Amino acid sequence: MSTIEKQILSALIRLEETVQQISQSSAEKPDLMGLFSEIDSLTATLPKNTDPELLHVLHKKSYQKARLFLEGRGTENAKGVCHH
Repeated sequence: MSTIEKQILSALIRLEETVQQISQSSAEKPDLMGLFSEIDSLTATLPKNTDPELLHVLHKKSYQKARLFLEGRGTENAKGVCHH
């Protein structure tokens, strides 16, 4: 896994943890836009030879699928409507 992919995975995990905290708390809701921006910026720096499946799920904002892919659990991803 490349450094950029590790950074993307870390951001995806932080996003998931933040969303879980939102659903468990009635406190002030955190701003997720910073995490979305970070993931988008990191995605834009991936090299052209990056696995097309990873690029596809990141560009479609399928962040759970991207996390599973980066964790080596891509076979757990259900096929989407686009059958990609």
